[in-house]
Amino acid sequence: MELFVNLVINGLATGMLIFLLAAGLTLIFGLMDVLNFAHGGLFVWGAYAGIFTYVFTESFLIGIVGAVVTGALLGLITEKLIITPVYGNHIQQILITLGLMLVLQELIKVVFGPNGVAVKTPSYLTGSWEIGDVIIIKYRLFIIVVGFIIFGIFQYMLKKTKIGLIVRAGVQDKEMAQALGIHIKRVFLYVFMVGAALAALSGMLMAPYSGVIYAEMGMEYAILGFIVVVIGGMGSFSGSLLAAILVGLAGSFMAYYVPVLSLAVNMILMAVVLIFRPQGLFAMRKERST
Repeated sequence: MELFVNLVINGLATGMLIFLLAAGLTLIFGLMDVLNFAHGGLFVWGAYAGIFTYVFTESFLIGIVGAVVTGALLGLITEKLIITPVYGNHIQQILITLGLMLVLQELIKVVFGPNGVAVKTPSYLTGSWEIGDVIIIKYRLFIIVVGFIIFGIFQYMLKKTKIGLIVRAGVQDKEMAQALGIHIKRVFLYVFMVGAALAALSGMLMAPYSGVIYAEMGMEYAILGFIVVVIGGMGSFSGSLLAAILVGLAGSFMAYYVPVLSLAVNMILMAVVLIFRPQGLFAMRKERST
């Protein structure tokens, strides 16, 4: 039983980190219909900016703020200079954001150096609690709590607030929203910045979890993010959460029981979903029309 609980906690922690990355993708694609393959670059820049801020200030919280601000600023620049000219053209979006991903990855090496950087967990999140034979690692529980808080905040904002109503109205009928005086371009810019900030937050939280950060990690984790979005259903925020938990748990259990399949299990899950339910397991009937 204790082994099962430990594997579940490990899987949930990994799943929440992937969810924070996939949530940004879900916002950007589901609400703006933009395929942003540079999302991994925002993720790794958040990790580096956040960790270097954390080391300089000796405050993990300030490091998180630094990562989020960096992600939002990069999102602002990306949307204004890169995405705006290619709205509505998915092929151009894929090509130009893939190019941006490579540029952001190489810029990490120029600014922070080509070698990986070791990362330590803050002292107050180091260690674990023992409940019987169950060992609960503090930092993993912290990640799980943060993930559910972020999910709750965004669900409330999108469903229950005026801001969420404006965003959904702009997605459902852009022309009508503009006729009613809503500045759609500005709304979409803010959505893109929030999605980028979530990617950066995910990178910052991933750093102590993995113990090391390096320039290529953006591409690796971006693939996981896209897998979660595909499994959960394009544009479904709750679907991304459930899919991320599924991917995290599958990876955790496979790594222990069938290590040879631990790296392939995510691809297998996505392939099965694409074969039997191409729209995703939790695809909404388009939140735009509800």
